[in-house]
Order: sequence, then C-alpha cells, then structure tokens
Amino acid sequence: MAEPPLRRDDLAPAGPRPARSSPAAGEGARTPLTWRRLLGLDRSAGPPPETRRGEELHPWTLPNAIGFLRIGLLPVFLVLALESDDGRDTAATILFAFIAGADYLDGMVARVTGQYSRLGALLDPLTDRLLVISGAIVAWEFELLPRWALLVLAAREAFMLLLTQVALRRGLDLSVNMLGRWAVWPVMGALGLAMIVETWVSEVLLIFGLMVTLAATALYLQDGLRALRQGSTST
Repeated sequence: MAEPPLRRDDLAPAGPRPARSSPAAGEGARTPLTWRRLLGLDRSAGPPPETRRGEELHPWTLPNAIGFLRIGLLPVFLVLALESDDGRDTAATILFAFIAGADYLDGMVARVTGQYSRLGALLDPLTDRLLVISGAIVAWEFELLPRWALLVLAAREAFMLLLTQVALRRGLDLSVNMLGRWAVWPVMGALGLAMIVETWVSEVLLIFGLMVTLAATALYLQDGLRALRQGSTST
C-alpha cells in the first residue's frame, strides 16, 4: 500500500512549537462596537487610522458609495426646489431630508463593516457644507428664513471650506469637533422645516444652530492656530 505524502509539519523538528507572534498593541486592533459607538455617541477611541492624513483614499467602499450618492443628488435637489413656485416642493424636501440623514447612515455602515477610508473622512463634511449652502440658496430665493441669518450661515460654510483647503495644503487635519456635529442638526432641521411649512420654529432652530455653528468655528480656528504653532516650533 502506498505511503501517504509527507506534510510540512512532518519535516518540523520535534518539541514544542514556537508561538505565533501577535500584532503589536494597537496594530489592527478595533474598539468593540457598542450601541453608543454605532450611533456615534461614543467617539472616545478617536478617528480610525484609515481616515488620517497620509492614508490611501480607498474610494470603493460601501460608505463611500452612499457619499457619492449624496453629493450626486445635490444638483437634483437644487433644480427641483428652485423650479418650484414657493420653494416648498415635496420631492425636493424629501431629497433634502435623505441627503442630510444619509450622512448618519454612511457613518453607521462604516462602523458595522469597518470600511473606513480617507476619502470618506474628506467627503462627508464637504457634502454637509454643500447641502447647507444649497438649502440656504433655496431659502434665500423664496425668503423662507431671515436672509441675514442665511447670509451668515452660507458665509460660515464657505469659510470652513476655504479653511479646510488651507489646512490640507499645510499638512494639517481639522477634526470635526462635537460642537460642530451638534450644530448640524438644528441647521438642517431649520432648512428642512422651512421647506415644508411657514413657522417660527424654523427661525428659532436656525438662529440657535447658527450660534452653535459659530462657536464651533471658533474652536476650529483655535485648533488650527495651535497646530500651526506646533508645526513651526518643531521645524
């Protein structure tokens, strides 16, 4: 009867086998996914390594597909809203709500699948700012909200786009602070509600969101100046 072929283990010397080396601490490690982390309430672990400066973009991920859809729907929203009689078009309002809410969705998908990417970290805040500016354009055109507040809001978002671009060129990352995250919802809520019905609630939401947004902007400036000082002293 033919003997069975030799296996690689048969050629190994007798005795205890060496233990396989484990990855270094923090290398490839993932913080356990809790409900608070899934919903974005617990960000104590910091940004994932894949999203940091210098990492590859990795565009072809499921969260980025949602991000591409969000940014692709922006011109559709603008056309529908601006071609309406009063800025209160049902399809446009649904699109606005979807684009705003999908920001939360792609974050949850990234946490569940682990498909974090540098492109996603750059694309999400860009889309949010463009959505706010688009909503402000519609609200301005049809006078759905106080124009002075819309002007301040649009100027702030344009300033943040410029600030982010300057920071990236200098090799700095402006991490989204929690105050900035909280400010998004009253602002989006004010714009969305104004496209549905005329009410004082939308004005209150806008002014409140604007105050929080400006406070977050001050923190971004503070963080940026601190990073510039640290960079200049290290060189």
